[in-house]
Amino acid sequence: MDNLTRRGMLAGSLPVLGAGAALLGAGGAKAQHGQHGAATTTTTVPPGAGHVAGHGGHADFAGGATVDHARNGFDPADIVRDFDWGKTTKLASGRVLREWELIAVDKEIEVAPGIRFAAWTYNGRIPGPTLRAREGERLRITFINGSEHPHTIHFHGIHPAEQDGVAGIGAGEIAPRGRTVYEFDALPAGLHLYHCHVRPLAEHIAKGLYGAFIIDPKEPREEADELIMVMNGFDTNFDRLNELYAVNTIGFAYMSSPIQVRLGDKVRAYVVNVLEYDLINSFHLHGNLFDWYPTGTSKRSSEFTDTVMMCQGMRGIAEWQFAYPGKYMFHAHQSEFTELGWQGFFEVTGS
Repeated sequence: MDNLTRRGMLAGSLPVLGAGAALLGAGGAKAQHGQHGAATTTTTVPPGAGHVAGHGGHADFAGGATVDHARNGFDPADIVRDFDWGKTTKLASGRVLREWELIAVDKEIEVAPGIRFAAWTYNGRIPGPTLRAREGERLRITFINGSEHPHTIHFHGIHPAEQDGVAGIGAGEIAPRGRTVYEFDALPAGLHLYHCHVRPLAEHIAKGLYGAFIIDPKEPREEADELIMVMNGFDTNFDRLNELYAVNTIGFAYMSSPIQVRLGDKVRAYVVNVLEYDLINSFHLHGNLFDWYPTGTSKRSSEFTDTVMMCQGMRGIAEWQFAYPGKYMFHAHQSEFTELGWQGFFEVTGS
């Protein structure tokens, strides 16, 4: 079982992710190393792992196994509505200065029951904090590299070259125990992202160094119940194929703990795709259609649909209202991704 991969599991009709630690085999604890000596460790397969799934029900972790969110230091149930506005002061001109501190930290994350991933994180969580500002503000981000590897922060958006967070320009790569400050104007309004831009780029992103970055327009959007949904995945055996898929890091997190929304309320989901090693990801909503605003830079919807497809780094804003109470699934429309963790429920209540 040592060479078992997710594609081998699916091709062999083994259970989709009924298995937690079984994704990496059933031979007890082991470690595999990728670039920079990073390691992923699994524990002994839990009881019930590896069972053959039936035809009914939904994919989920075997036996109701769960991830220890407290040990991880973050919970997808909180992340989905957690927007970090930083701290603000007024410049002499009267303009708002908004500031954050982001620290790169090497940290072991339990990404599925019994699977601990040697991650690289911003502020100890994956995804990093969802930074939020208003169009035209001055932004200042202090970056401290507490990792054992060089890192940067590259922000999508409009800014000077020396603030771009790439090697050889401005501060360039930030060495371990180094620091720098990124400062630029909040432009343009829309949904963006940030991530490390050190080679090998795919690995620095895939190991967890990314987050969402929202700039609200000067004329605010209509009031809504707002959600952040960062689509990601994890290559747990360093074969450049993902064994796990999720929204907000933990597979199936919103199956047993559905996202609660109110009947008739406008829902606004900021959807960001940072999945590496797969060319395409997607977002599909059951029982409804949504207005889709690619990159969030226009207030005019590009389409009214129930499924959108995105490459790495693509993002958009989805808006809709539920017309009926009940539980409605959302997931990737690549069935393989769905059955390896990327699915959840909205639970609609109220009158």
